[in-house]
Amino acid sequence: MVSQYQLNLGLKHWQAVKHILKYLRITRDYMLVYHGKDLIPTGYTESDFQSDLDFKKSTLGCVFTLGGGAISWRCVKQSCIADSTMEVEYVATCQAAKKAIWLKKFLSDLGVVRMEQVPTTLFCDNRGVVAQSKDPRNHKKGKHIERKYHFIRDIIAWGDVIVAKIDSVSNLADPFTKSLPQRNFKSHLEGI
Repeated sequence: MVSQYQLNLGLKHWQAVKHILKYLRITRDYMLVYHGKDLIPTGYTESDFQSDLDFKKSTLGCVFTLGGGAISWRCVKQSCIADSTMEVEYVATCQAAKKAIWLKKFLSDLGVVRMEQVPTTLFCDNRGVVAQSKDPRNHKKGKHIERKYHFIRDIIAWGDVIVAKIDSVSNLADPFTKSLPQRNFKSHLEGI
């Protein structure tokens, strides 16, 4: 996210880059570790709300794990401007659900695991998102959401994805959208 300020760098940006480089030096021996068990992909999504003060855009993060390690992750600024935390998390969850479908097909095509009948669980820490994604009736806070994001309801109806609530403390996508205390960050890092 520091790259967005390349044209107008300041002292705080330079300090952030130095912090990133220090982190990379300290963690250079870290690696992804996979186990032979739990060969069903699991997804985690998280969004902040309008953290980009210049353009009022939100950041989404998602990570998919398989066999105890991360196999796909993404941290990106959302293209739409959301009106609420629920909306921004709903958009992130919809995009992650599309990725889950692709991952299932990709892993099946590789012959890693046969998963046509096994739904991918997608964890989100927002109760409103879980309700909005499962229930086709309009909810008060979600009536303005663009129709294209309601595609997640079809994905759930097909049995490809299950959207479930998870506590923020256990959400592995949290580090993609916010700073965490060191203890929480290490816990998330071990989960990935």
